[in-house]
Amino acid sequence: MNRNFQAIVVGAGPAGSASALSMARAGLDVALVERGTFPGEKNMFGGMLHRLPGLEEIFPDFWDRAPLERHIVKKGVSFLTGDSSFNTVIEPGSFDRTPYNGYTIFRPRFDNWLAQEAVNAGATLITSATVDELVYKSGRPDGVTIVGRQGELHAPVIVAADGVLSFLAKKAGLRQPVFDPGQIAVGVKALLDMPRELIDERFGLARDQGFANEFVGCTEGVRGGGFLYTNYDSLSIGLVFHLGSLRTSGKTPYDLLNEFLKQPQVAKLVRGGRILEYSAHLIPEGGYDMMPELTGDGILVTGDAAALCNATGLNLEGINLAVESGLLAGKAVAEVCRKGDFSKRSLEVYKELMNESHVMKDLKQYRKAPHMLHNDRIYSAYPELVCQIMEQIYRIEGTSKKNLTKLFIQSAKEKIGLGNLAADAFSAWRSL
Repeated sequence: MNRNFQAIVVGAGPAGSASALSMARAGLDVALVERGTFPGEKNMFGGMLHRLPGLEEIFPDFWDRAPLERHIVKKGVSFLTGDSSFNTVIEPGSFDRTPYNGYTIFRPRFDNWLAQEAVNAGATLITSATVDELVYKSGRPDGVTIVGRQGELHAPVIVAADGVLSFLAKKAGLRQPVFDPGQIAVGVKALLDMPRELIDERFGLARDQGFANEFVGCTEGVRGGGFLYTNYDSLSIGLVFHLGSLRTSGKTPYDLLNEFLKQPQVAKLVRGGRILEYSAHLIPEGGYDMMPELTGDGILVTGDAAALCNATGLNLEGINLAVESGLLAGKAVAEVCRKGDFSKRSLEVYKELMNESHVMKDLKQYRKAPHMLHNDRIYSAYPELVCQIMEQIYRIEGTSKKNLTKLFIQSAKEKIGLGNLAADAFSAWRSL
């Protein structure tokens, strides 16, 4: 197989397909190369798809035509400790009106749909194709080789959208050969089959409404948290761990996930569900400080390969950033193709577009948040403190109650230490 294109995109996830779609709509002959038998086959996701203004601009009816599940009307946080929990839920009326704030999705369906839209626009999709090497010409990337196939694909510019461990970014010298384990998280998810009527009743939902909930204090001291998202007739539930903390704990992700599912408060939520599958995925949680160089001669890096994940502790954004970066990469490639200059200097237009976008602005604004999340007290001491205070507030024993301020200070002093509390509050203020 030998073929020439104007551009090659490696990885048909949200970033890669959005990039190919953007280029194809600009009239470029672009190849979209995917190692799975279909786009999305190897992708795991357990979260919300937030609004995608870039795709909404391309497809004004995006929210009607894309394969989405439920729109999220409720967001909750649960603090767990032993057999106790404290839950908070926000349900803004605006979340139940279009344009909706976010949806749950299945990545195999969504990724395949987006890739097919790129194909409909003129892109060439090549599946079951694992990129093996970069091909160089005159000292710069000029194409790729594919495992198990004779021949090569050639193009003057390559978009690396091949995931958090980006082989291409590493080969091109745009990222360090080894990651800091503290910057990587691993997510494990169980998909539970559950009747739609039972989901609606259990979570107080109607029509296509959905619920998203995060859990803190559920990882047995490992830095991380849990999640639960409602699909039409299934639940996505799982845990996300900082890789470094998980490694030193000596515990396995699936053992921790099984214990999480047995926690009394969680067990109530998943009762009646039948496990369909388990899956796992690496997540780049280092934020802005983890990002590789975005451009080189003849190559751009986008999506997870560019560590475009914003983990603030309040939200976890990934797919929306990947799609936006992919669209901007496609726009940049279309511009340099018109000029015929594929040097790093010419491709810097991609970085300029990124710097003007909300993607880079948000990553810069919250660049300290990943460091804050390395505080072990967040995952054990604080959930215990919250549950203890709320229990004492609502416990009626026929005796006089303590002043709330004194109650908080006494409990915080015992569980956290006032010095640690002040330091943590300052760290959170700086980060958020």
